[in-house]
Amino acid sequence: MKVVLREDVSGVGHKGDVVDISDGFAQNKLIPQGMAFKATAGAERDAENMRKSREVKASEEKAEAEEMASRMLDQTLSIEMKAGEGGKLFGSVTSADISAALSDQKNITIDRKAIEVADSIKEVGTYPVTVKPHPDVEFTISVDVVAEGV
Repeated sequence: MKVVLREDVSGVGHKGDVVDISDGFAQNKLIPQGMAFKATAGAERDAENMRKSREVKASEEKAEAEEMASRMLDQTLSIEMKAGEGGKLFGSVTSADISAALSDQKNITIDRKAIEVADSIKEVGTYPVTVKPHPDVEFTISVDVVAEGV
């Protein structure tokens, strides 16, 4: 059965795609849950419009991510953490901490899942951190971890 997807379905396709799937899957899962509708000539025109809007949105998101990457090039982020003797941190710096610091210091909102910390940050020092706000855009920032009250 040919259906038009109303939203992204893992393993099947993206919003606006016309896909050929089994009748049972379409009638028992996708159509009742509002994830798809039966493909007709008019529906396929609607699907084309959905695909175009998805592509426009994706290109806008990529342009925004590229602009963010150019602003953050060669930037250093400073994070204060409680530390003990010898610069050992009480805990570690997480991607959520880095996301919060980006929001506070640079006025940039990035989901913590887009931040990749290579090794656990458990000591005072400077560390490179990879930020991937879009699948095609990636940049590295420097995170300077300092002891609180120093």
